[in-house]
Amino acid sequence: RRPRTNTPLQALALMNDPVYVEAARALAHRVLTHGGPTTRDRVRYAFTLVLGRRPAPAEVALLTAAFDREFSQFAADREAANRLIHVGASRPPVDVDIAELAAWTIVASTLLNLDEAITRG
Repeated sequence: RRPRTNTPLQALALMNDPVYVEAARALAHRVLTHGGPTTRDRVRYAFTLVLGRRPAPAEVALLTAAFDREFSQFAADREAANRLIHVGASRPPVDVDIAELAAWTIVASTLLNLDEAITRG
């Protein structure tokens, strides 16, 4: 078990380092291709992959709302979506909508940055 830390450097690295953004994008692509047809299905799939447990209904609702909010913003600003999905050395997939991939990247990053994902193993 990894000890907790309250250093802001860890949070900044986990949220902004290109390697972590790429990891979130790869998870987002996996969610889009294997997570099911609906946003709720995909939230449940991503949550279970990252945390190894089923999400509570409130967790599904919170992450679904986060996806909807992010998707609306990226659909309105496709250049921002394009910038996000091009972070890092690997190329983003071309078989998905960039706004949807960017929104799922934010959701994936949120999941990967949860205390439960970072400190519990």
